[in-house]
Amino acid sequence: MRRREFLRNATLGGAVVTMPAFLHGCTLARPALVTEPLPEDPFLDWFAIDRQVLGRVLAELGANGADAGELYFQHRRESALRMQDGAVGSARTDVLQGVGLRVMRGETVGFAHTEDLTEAGMLAAARRASSGPAGPGPAADIAFVAQQPEQYYRTELAWTDVGIDRKLPVLEKVDRLARAADASVSAVDIAWSDTDERVLVATLDGRLILDRRPMMRLSAQVTLRKNGVSHSGFASVAARDELSWYTDERLAEMVALAVGRTQVLFDARRPPSGEMPVVLAAGTSGVVLHEAIGHAMEADFVRDGVSPYAGALNEQVANETVTIVDQGTLPNARGALNVDDEGSVCGRQVLVENGVLRSYLHDRITAGQFGTETTASARRESFRHQPMPRMTCTFMEDGPYEPDELVAAMDRGILAETFTGGDVSLGDGEFEFTVKNGWLVEGGKILMPVRDFTLSGNGPETLAGLSMVANDARLDRGGWSCGKHGQTVPVSQGMPSVLAPALTVRALS
Repeated sequence: MRRREFLRNATLGGAVVTMPAFLHGCTLARPALVTEPLPEDPFLDWFAIDRQVLGRVLAELGANGADAGELYFQHRRESALRMQDGAVGSARTDVLQGVGLRVMRGETVGFAHTEDLTEAGMLAAARRASSGPAGPGPAADIAFVAQQPEQYYRTELAWTDVGIDRKLPVLEKVDRLARAADASVSAVDIAWSDTDERVLVATLDGRLILDRRPMMRLSAQVTLRKNGVSHSGFASVAARDELSWYTDERLAEMVALAVGRTQVLFDARRPPSGEMPVVLAAGTSGVVLHEAIGHAMEADFVRDGVSPYAGALNEQVANETVTIVDQGTLPNARGALNVDDEGSVCGRQVLVENGVLRSYLHDRITAGQFGTETTASARRESFRHQPMPRMTCTFMEDGPYEPDELVAAMDRGILAETFTGGDVSLGDGEFEFTVKNGWLVEGGKILMPVRDFTLSGNGPETLAGLSMVANDARLDRGGWSCGKHGQTVPVSQGMPSVLAPALTVRALS
């Protein structure tokens, strides 16, 4: 089974069939405060439905018998801007709205979705999802209990109330900062996206969970030209937050990172090829942790026999300095979630504790199959998709070493710094990642910059072989998204610097 690299851009698209009141005219008369109490009847306000309609649709969904089931309502409004060399190249707003209906009976899962949020449209979809042998169904008068989850991305100004007139100054500032950073800057390409997403999960057992999910992403690609030679570099920042998050300091840091990654390429050389020790730098190396190791701990891959960690619970899979966590409750992180897409409350899940594999990531289906509890890891791209176990914010915790000690431990090796993606085979754990920026190390000292090479190895073997873990752990704040089985979701990842004693380095032509 081959998995594609992380995707840098979220998919946009969709259509509106039933327009809730808050979207008429595209803007509200005053800013919408997400911190305000929920409307008296949020189901009606957000999705033009009420509890009675929910009860009747759920009753139809479970009419042929059900162990569990839910309605997943989603409204997502996403705006995107692109500025190239100081001029707006494109601007668009896309709206996605609908409901996904899922029912579970034993090992059987029925699923349907519709953009038609009229009662007749949802009842028709419920009948499609529930087709099968008849059994005892639920009563239509479900006693709903509304649940308000803890808020980890509370905002004051909704993105639906931020016009292009307030966004353009941010893009213009990024353009100015980039051009002022180096006289050799010949091109600046800036991409912006923001999202206001509203989710309602209504379950057959009477739970009602609402979640409002903001998202923002800003990226800059700069091109520098010196003596007839051009190089490009990239940086992005993303969060579940609001416009005020884009402070002057954050914008300057992003631009400095993009320009700095590019400047060093003029002095960089191709690295030597072959097997050698590699320090995976803090932050961006989290892509290796996520792809080569984290996915293999998702319970559906374990269940299906394609994960090398199947049957390894409570076994030593790394040295005792390694602890790996997936935590959706990191405030305002891109991968953060108050609740997962089955309505389960998110939290902190320790996957590897002091080198011992402690847990897999579960949704409700895999939890039932494994005889355990969900880890609130059910995620879906949209109402059109079924949920499955996915990561949120995945990171490795600090180890005992100073970062310089890892470099000093290498006689000849590579410090890998800026990753641009990779490819992993889950069945055997083999991986290959592309690195844009790195450093050649000789005699325990950084010698020179290197660029454009790949790192390959085996995920479980690399994890087991990590010999040193530094104390500089940080989350990469870039705009990463992850693909699995054709679905893309936003994620966060990070780690401290770690020393892998033997990875294969190959210079790209």
